[in-house]
Amino acid sequence: MFGLHSKFKYKQVVIVREDLKLSKGKLSVQVAHAAVSCAIKAEKNKNNFFLEWFTEGQKKVVLKVENLDFLLKIFNEAKTIGLITELIKDAGLTEVPPGTITVLGIGPAPEEEIDKIVGDLKLL
Repeated sequence: MFGLHSKFKYKQVVIVREDLKLSKGKLSVQVAHAAVSCAIKAEKNKNNFFLEWFTEGQKKVVLKVENLDFLLKIFNEAKTIGLITELIKDAGLTEVPPGTITVLGIGPAPEEEIDKIVGDLKLL
C-alpha cells in the first residue's frame, strides 16, 4: 500500500499464541486488550513514542507464535531492550482457564527497535 518505503516510523505489535486455537471473537478481544493496555502504558511512560505513533495513524501489526514458551522468550527480549510490553492474561470465563496468557503487546516504539525482536515472525 505504501510501496517500499513506509511513511510510518513507529508501530505497535500484538503477538498471539496459535496453540490456543481461540475463536475469532475471543482472539479479537485479546488483541484489543493488548493494544489498549500498551498504548496507555506508553502514554504514561514514553510519551514521545506514543505521540509520534498516535499522530502517524497508530500502526498496528498482529503476528503469531507457536506457543507460550516462544511468546515469553519474545516478551523477555523486548523488556530487556526497554520496550513497552504487556502480557494479557484471560479471566477464564469462556474459552481458556483463568490466568492463561493469550497475547503479548509490544510498543508503540520505533519500528526498527521492535523489528529487532519480532522481525522474523509471520503475520496472523
